[in-house]
Amino acid sequence: MDQFSAHLDRGWDLAQRGDTQGAELSARRALELDAQSPEAHNLLGYVAALQGEFDDAIEHYAQAVALDDTYLEAMLNAAEVYLHPLGEFDEAIQMCDQALDLAENDDEFGDALLLKFDALLGKNDVAGARAVCERFPAGPFENPNHVLLVGRAFYELGDLERASPLVEEATRLTPDNAEAWYYLGLVLDEREQVLEATRAFLRSRDLDLDLSPPPWSLSPETFAATARRVVEGLAEQLRAFVRTDEIYVADVPGAEVVADGVDPRALLLLEGFSAEEDGSSPTARLFVYQRNVERLAGSMDAVEAELRTALEREIIGTFVEPDHEHTPQGPLN
Repeated sequence: MDQFSAHLDRGWDLAQRGDTQGAELSARRALELDAQSPEAHNLLGYVAALQGEFDDAIEHYAQAVALDDTYLEAMLNAAEVYLHPLGEFDEAIQMCDQALDLAENDDEFGDALLLKFDALLGKNDVAGARAVCERFPAGPFENPNHVLLVGRAFYELGDLERASPLVEEATRLTPDNAEAWYYLGLVLDEREQVLEATRAFLRSRDLDLDLSPPPWSLSPETFAATARRVVEGLAEQLRAFVRTDEIYVADVPGAEVVADGVDPRALLLLEGFSAEEDGSSPTARLFVYQRNVERLAGSMDAVEAELRTALEREIIGTFVEPDHEHTPQGPLN
C-alpha cells in the first residue's frame, strides 16, 4: 500500500473510532501527497461534520465534487449536511438529484432517494416525499440500514401497513440499533400495543445511552448553564411557569419516566405542577435531556436555539393551550 492510501485508510479508521483530530491529521497528510485528491477532501469534509464545522464540511465536499464530478459519495455526504443540521433543503435535493443521475445500483439509488425524501419532508412537500417513496427499490434490501430507513419513511407518511414489517425486520437484523427500536416503539404505539411499545422504547433508551456523545458535546456544567440561560431569556409570561430554582439536567429520560409514557427521545419535560396559593400561574420543575437535545441540534452553536424552541412549545402546549393534544417535546414533535 502506498503512503497516500495508508494515510487515507488510517484517517477513515480513526474517524470511525471517534478520533477526529487524528483523522484530520491523516487526511491532511494524504492531501499533502496529492493536492488534487477528491478522496482526501471527502474525508476532511466527513471529519469536519463530525466536529460540528458544517460550513467547512460543505466546502471540502464541494472541492471533492469539483475535482471529480462523478463522486457520488461526496454528493451524498454534502446532501446529508445540507439536510441536517443546516436545514438547506433545496441544496440537499440538488445534491441528491445529481447522485441519482450517477447511481449504478440499488444501494446508491436507495441512499440518494432516502436523503431526498427527508429533504422534501423537511420542506413540508408531503406529495413530493410520497412520490419519492414509490421509487424505492422493492426489496429485499441488501443494506440492513435501508430496511430501517424505508420503514421509517413509510411511518413518517402514516403508512403503518408498509412501515411495520420493515421496522420489525430492522430490529432483527440490527438488534443494537437504537433507531430501529425507537421506530418500532412508535409503530407499536400507533397500534395501541402499549406494553410492547414501552419495551421497545426502553430498549432504544438503553442503546442511546451506549452511544458516544458527539465530539463537540458540551460539558454537563456548560449545558446546564445554557439551559438556565434559555429559561432566563424566555418572555416573562412564559418564564412564570418554570421554577427557575428547579432545573435538572440528565442524559435521557429515566427508565421509570419512559415506562410511564414519556418519549425516550424527549428533549425536556415539565413535571410536578403546583398552583400558587396567591392564585398566580402554576409552576413546574424542568428536566432537560442533554443527549437528546444535542442529537437534534447537530452542532454546539444550535443547542441553545433548539432548546429555546422546544421549551417555548412545551410551556405553551402545557399551560397556555392545554386543551390541544400535546406530548413532551421529542425529535418528531
